[in-house]
Parts: sequence; structure tokens; C-alpha cells
Amino acid sequence: MFVANQESIQLEAVVVKALPNAMFLVEATMGEEGGEKHEALCTIAGKMRKYYIRILPGDRVTIELSPYDLTRGRITYRHRN
Repeated sequence: MFVANQESIQLEAVVVKALPNAMFLVEATMGEEGGEKHEALCTIAGKMRKYYIRILPGDRVTIELSPYDLTRGRITYRHRN
């Protein structure tokens, strides 16, 4: 049996812009310093939404991307600065 959640790609990213409906534009850097940048449109994961974890532009977050659509994902963790 194939479970899509097991195949998710996890990356560290920075929130670039807060959009309506709890959506965020995030930017992840692939590889080393100054590597290729990848933008994705992400929403907040369930527990973060439940406990009102606030996310602002400039925050470092961990995101999960689906291998089927690399332009959409969800924010699973907000790193402390």
C-alpha cells in the first residue's frame, strides 16, 4: 500500500510573504550557501493552527512538500530565533 505522507520532502525555508487565508509564500535554498532558490505556497499544519502558532515574514520554518507538486506544501514547524 502506498501512503503519500511517507514520501513528503522536508526542507528548511524562510517566510517571504503572508497571504490571506493562512497561506504563506516561503523560499527554500537548495544545496550550499547561495544555491538555487525554490518558492512554494504553503499553509499551516493542523496542530500549529489549533494552538495559534503565529508566523510572520522572516521566520525560519520547516515545510513539507509533496513529490507530486513542488509548488505547494504545509508549514510543520516554526524555528525559534
